[in-house]
Amino acid sequence: MSYIAVVGAGITGLTTAYRLHEQMPGAEIVVVEADDRIGGKIHSSDFADVPGVDVGADAFLTRVPYATQLTVDLGLSDALTSPAVAAANVWWNGLHRIPEGLLLGVPTDLAKLARSHLLTWPGKLRAGLEPILPATGVGADSVGLLIRKRFGRQVHERLVDPLVGSIYAADTERFSLAGVPQILDLASKHRSLLLGARRIRAKAPPVSGPIFATPTAGMGALTDALAASLRTSRVTIRTSERVTAIEPAGTRWFVSTDTGADMVVDALVLATPARTTAPLLATLSVDAASLLGQFDHAGVVMVTLALDAADWPRGLHDSSGYLVPKPVQKWVTAVSFATSKWPHWRATAADGSSNYLLRISLGRDGRDVTGEHDDALLDAALTEVGHHVGLTLQPSAHRISRWPMAFPQYRPGHEDRVVRIERALAGDAPGVFVAGASYHGIGIPACVQQGGAAAIAVSHFLDPVRE
Repeated sequence: MSYIAVVGAGITGLTTAYRLHEQMPGAEIVVVEADDRIGGKIHSSDFADVPGVDVGADAFLTRVPYATQLTVDLGLSDALTSPAVAAANVWWNGLHRIPEGLLLGVPTDLAKLARSHLLTWPGKLRAGLEPILPATGVGADSVGLLIRKRFGRQVHERLVDPLVGSIYAADTERFSLAGVPQILDLASKHRSLLLGARRIRAKAPPVSGPIFATPTAGMGALTDALAASLRTSRVTIRTSERVTAIEPAGTRWFVSTDTGADMVVDALVLATPARTTAPLLATLSVDAASLLGQFDHAGVVMVTLALDAADWPRGLHDSSGYLVPKPVQKWVTAVSFATSKWPHWRATAADGSSNYLLRISLGRDGRDVTGEHDDALLDAALTEVGHHVGLTLQPSAHRISRWPMAFPQYRPGHEDRVVRIERALAGDAPGVFVAGASYHGIGIPACVQQGGAAAIAVSHFLDPVRE
């Protein structure tokens, strides 16, 4: 019987264990998590009498199949809901609706871009030159550099950087195209990004259904369902236990933990952030550990507010929120009008009053505010958002959630570094694998896909006949 350990009980680690049990039902699988709960960056809890309000990510993308298929496999598909409103804004000396026809901020329709008041006419005219410019290619592997070369400064700083930056807490000047595969694909295969994106959309079959989905009980329901399924399958999940060292044990691996519950395993998946993974590999692969130690991670803070719904401007009920571009950014980077987006996040009191929830993101790469005092964070959220929407915010409840090192930053050259890490491990530590947001995609579907890929890699390693 094979003995397999998975380090990390976030969405990647839990999915790895879940798919491993499918691949190798006779194996003994142990998931070890340093935190006192499972879920990693996915967490939901009650807030202001509203159950299941997400502390981290509040939805997953449905246009790639991995997370959606996982909900089907877990029996959660009937419990999913989608945003009631999708229209969002950018704050640039006022709220401006994001133009239609964008692909992660990349314009595909110049006429719709021209009608937006977000860009000046010189900015629109510069963007209009993109279809006739010579090919740029991937260049220096910087999202910011590519977009400025193709569309000019305004499209970059008012559209692409806020959109990509809000998703990944990134500074696109130092963010690899590998982190945004849609833009990488356009730059690699098409002379013009705009025309390439237009062709792709024209050839794509009509898309029905929502772009995003989430369990009505919150994203935590997904990781809870994974954990429940694992326990039913007799997969062991050990929380509040930190792996402290990994050493060779013949052809196997000796895993030490801070609880003394050490183990010898046949294969090991490290579903932990790159910087956390690096010291664990120091004695196994100097090259892999060195490369992993070079990774940067950005921390963010989520401030959740409960306001009196009667005070929230009616003109904002048809919007899901807004983004704040870097040139006019202080601490707040994005705001979700959570109750408009998720109407089930509404609690009505006995007197008929109800809450309106806001989720406010603070901090990004290069602006880490996770160490700031609660009072400073709350004051920044109230002051900046109040200024943006023209309202004095008087919350009846608030919640401050810190997410240090939450977002791995894909620096230029990211793909090459990941290839070198995986090659080093294959040569120096066969049977040890890495997976998660630090490597082949940051979003929830990408992490689910990597968990499945890690499970296949382990099963092939332990049972070569599967190849």
